[in-house]
Amino acid sequence: MIDNSVDDIEKRLESFGYILKNGDKWLIDFLKEKIENIIKLDCNISEVPKELYNIDVDRIVGEFLFTKKNMGQLNIEGLNFEAVEKSISEGDTKVDFAIGSGSQTPEQRFDALISYLTTHDNNKILAFRCLRW
Repeated sequence: MIDNSVDDIEKRLESFGYILKNGDKWLIDFLKEKIENIIKLDCNISEVPKELYNIDVDRIVGEFLFTKKNMGQLNIEGLNFEAVEKSISEGDTKVDFAIGSGSQTPEQRFDALISYLTTHDNNKILAFRCLRW
């Protein structure tokens, strides 16, 4: 069983240049429970295994940033995209951020980051799937 510390989620958000504001902790707690319930339902398990800790944190962070953006409470221009890799490949998933090429807007890079955070390592989650009868 994993116990995602809100501190780890905050640190991951800070690594992207996001500083928490009043009310953010409630949203993080809500999304933490939501993402963990989704993983448990998808895998038909009662507890999220510790091996999925980092994936769980990334999904919570991705959902948090997605929610804040869609609520109009996020300044994408203020986030640091220079710290993000230009290309990430893992299994069947490849994400290109095209940093410095000028080919993508900050919003496009942000959307690619959210997509990566919320969908990478699906195959690792499915490895914990149990059959339903």
